[in-house]
Amino acid sequence: MSNLSLYIQTAIYIAAGANHFISPKTYLAIMPPYVPSHNLMVTLSGIAEIVLGIGLLFPATRSLSAWGLILMLIVVFPANVYMATSSRFRKFPAWLRWARLPLQGVLIWWAYLYT
Repeated sequence: MSNLSLYIQTAIYIAAGANHFISPKTYLAIMPPYVPSHNLMVTLSGIAEIVLGIGLLFPATRSLSAWGLILMLIVVFPANVYMATSSRFRKFPAWLRWARLPLQGVLIWWAYLYT
């Protein structure tokens, strides 16, 4: 079961990272205005998700990758707060926007399992 969890987590991060390049407008839209260089930040976070997701697959890099994912999840948390609190995103149900916040905690816990 642990391997399945690891592979699912890996697939999620690789797919999410790739999506930064497939649909960058989605990620650009949720960037808080105070964050500089939105395009660069979306690109870097996409690369980080892909690299760290792949890193989970290898025992030699698993722990470092898991810590990197935890750090990344903390760093991108303000974008989720911005999405939850900004009136720009009213087309999404409020429950969905707010549900993303505790989901970050679940994702952090899940990554922590591999540290």
